[in-house]
Amino acid sequence: MSMGHCSEQRTGFEVTKDWNGADQVAIRSPRGASVRVCLHGGQVVSWRNHRGEELLFSSSKAIFKPPKATRGGIPICFPQFGNCGTLEQHGFARNKIWTIDDEAPPLNYGDNNNNKASVDFLLKPSEDDLKCWPHCFELRLRVSLSMDGDLSLISRVRNVNGKPFSFAFAYHTHLSVSDISEVRIEGLETLDYLDNLSQRERFTEQGDAITFESEVDRVYVGCPGVIAVLDHEKKRTFIVRKEGLPDIVVWNPWEKKSKTMTDFGDDEYKQMLCVDAAAVERAITLKPGEEWTGKLELSAVASTNCSDHLDHPGRLL
Repeated sequence: MSMGHCSEQRTGFEVTKDWNGADQVAIRSPRGASVRVCLHGGQVVSWRNHRGEELLFSSSKAIFKPPKATRGGIPICFPQFGNCGTLEQHGFARNKIWTIDDEAPPLNYGDNNNNKASVDFLLKPSEDDLKCWPHCFELRLRVSLSMDGDLSLISRVRNVNGKPFSFAFAYHTHLSVSDISEVRIEGLETLDYLDNLSQRERFTEQGDAITFESEVDRVYVGCPGVIAVLDHEKKRTFIVRKEGLPDIVVWNPWEKKSKTMTDFGDDEYKQMLCVDAAAVERAITLKPGEEWTGKLELSAVASTNCSDHLDHPGRLL
């Protein structure tokens, strides 16, 4: 997506407009890594390493125009995931215009922002939102880029309602891979999963890793805090760390379904894999005044270095 000529310098980041006139925020690290977030959906649409290589997948047929969600990057699924509810697919957060939150309250667990460039975003319900989902909330998102190019997202949902409400949440992360047939996921072995291709029937993972040779649409439940996505052809491993998000959604539409998706190329399934940190199986419930926090960190490392990350996960952020 080409960037427009209009830009505004702010502390630590730059606000630009894309060709469609939508505001985007660009964050860059001194070593050359970058991330771009579109205010339409609060969606990360690009994450590049210090060599300028794009690490997230975006479809060549993606529609960059509200109110359509953009196919690719990291859409925010809230307050619903998929079609498991009365709202539009994946909820409304990914289709709304967010604002830059210059006065975000501090993170109550003490986020370590040393050597990170961060931007805070905010979504509050509109009158139309309250008609279809009658709950007052504040949804905050902090997007951070470390000196080493690691991408972290921290979301906070606060109940400013007079009664409890429940919601689902997911970071719908589209990773860019060389060839889906050469990719494997490690860290989900022996776990139970809900298979969306079999009416959410529950199975137990039997493989020593997850590999791909047909359509996959699963919710792995009770997952560990760190998993790895190995791309053998690129000799690159994505390390996925998460907190507050017990599930991992794994999705690839494969050939047949790809041809039915108007905003997705027929063969693009080969270069894409969704691995979502999520809270899907059990809804999150907040009492009035309560706040929930969910965190995701993505690192891209040479595959020869990935074992250290799995063996010694350490703190998330």
